[in-house]
Amino acid sequence: MRELKLAVTGDPVAHSASPALQREFLAAAGLTGTYEAIRIPKGSGATEFARLRAAGYAGLNVTTPLKEEAFRYADRCDNAALAAGSVNTLVFVDLVLGYNTDGAGAVGAFAAAGLEKLDGSRILVLGAGPTARSGVVSLAAAGAQVLVWNRTPATARKLAGALGAHLWTADSAGVDAVLSALPPHATLVDPALRAALQAAPIVVDANYGDRATLGRDLGRPVIDGTEMLRASARISFDLFVEGWSGNR
Repeated sequence: MRELKLAVTGDPVAHSASPALQREFLAAAGLTGTYEAIRIPKGSGATEFARLRAAGYAGLNVTTPLKEEAFRYADRCDNAALAAGSVNTLVFVDLVLGYNTDGAGAVGAFAAAGLEKLDGSRILVLGAGPTARSGVVSLAAAGAQVLVWNRTPATARKLAGALGAHLWTADSAGVDAVLSALPPHATLVDPALRAALQAAPIVVDANYGDRATLGRDLGRPVIDGTEMLRASARISFDLFVEGWSGNR
């Protein structure tokens, strides 16, 4: 029986919890397969994706800084990836299929934190990169009113306009939850923004483990990205298995 060969790619990637999660999913499904962490530097995505595809990999998880390169590499993308302009899951069948499950992972993380019904809720998303964009798309699709903040206001304004969100300002009313897609060790110096995050009932940092530093900066409890990763990874795994099963 052909093994299901999978990997997570990015730079850095050694810290990734994806191998443990995906191997857990493989075992639970009773499937024979492998899952590796493969470092691919920025700018090498297309070449390395093609090499791994030729080597028999059924699919890849893609993390920073390769999500936009994966988007350009895919032959066909799902609606979430198209809206966000980034891909975190590549499935190799007759075509290269690109998906973005980051936003769905954020929805899952909020549900695990007790915010199961997003319809009508106000959620602030920090950042403007691929993870932030996918979060905005999925949270808005779930019915949330999404506000966005970025340290460069023009970038936040552009993102909000492109994805149908609202620009967060110091005059914005309170929010029900926050998703931070900022890089590790980012420091928030805006007093109004810090106050908004201090008052928010739920704050999720998309980073996890030692890279989840937002809580230390704010001095308050913050949910790290472990549950977000798990929810996102589960969707990716199902996509891998579906493509692999139909391609055997």
